[in-house]
Amino acid sequence: MPGEADKSRRVIALTGKDALPFLQGLVTNDVLPLTKSDGIVWAALLSPQGKYLADFFVLRTAAGLMLDLPEPLADATLRRLSMYRLRADVAFAATDLQVTRGLSDAPADALTDALADPRHPALGWRSYGTSATGDPGIDWDAICVQHLIPQTGSDLIPDETYVLEAGFERLHGVDFRKGCYVGQEVTARMKHKTDLRKGLTRLLIDGAAPIGSDITADGKTVGTLGTQSGGRALAHVRHDRIGGDMVAGSARLRADPTVTGSDSGAL
Repeated sequence: MPGEADKSRRVIALTGKDALPFLQGLVTNDVLPLTKSDGIVWAALLSPQGKYLADFFVLRTAAGLMLDLPEPLADATLRRLSMYRLRADVAFAATDLQVTRGLSDAPADALTDALADPRHPALGWRSYGTSATGDPGIDWDAICVQHLIPQTGSDLIPDETYVLEAGFERLHGVDFRKGCYVGQEVTARMKHKTDLRKGLTRLLIDGAAPIGSDITADGKTVGTLGTQSGGRALAHVRHDRIGGDMVAGSARLRADPTVTGSDSGAL
């Protein structure tokens, strides 16, 4: 199966001797292993209040050190990173690289070997080159819904989402041993001192409603609707309010009995 060109991404070259230590003090995951070997890390940038601002991949290949950013958040993310740069020897530069992703054979003309998506094996691989193949029809939404993988803009909302409620620990997007980063205190407190009452889960949905629609049951707000595919939907919910008939717009929703507590972040 060929790869799919992901035109929703922007690839930025990252240079300077302080590049990785600079990121290490800002993002949720440990990027310092990339000083020793090629690889890819998924991480988030948070506000000082611990809320999600953006998620992206940090990767090192023979082509250099790069950021793989969601296009809608790229400009804001680069501005925020530049604000923290101060005297650090780090620079960001645009590239003409395109992201290709797929589930089996990687393209032979890529500048980088295929890198396994670090979030979940079901997401296959990512590769980077100056051209990308066409869409082979992979239903990425279905894969994300099946495995409770939040998507930027649909399930991860800047200045609203808390990454632990969105499953970042389960998806290898946060490291609790790496030391300080922006928003670390709030994230650590949620991990060690709080039972999460809200989180990402999968619901069965009959009909459709816009992403971001309120989900209600018995006159109470249950949560917010996210990515949808094949009669199922991701939703950010209050765990104690799931049950019975729920509605979002004209759609009706029910709890998905295949979801476990560890899947949905109900700790």
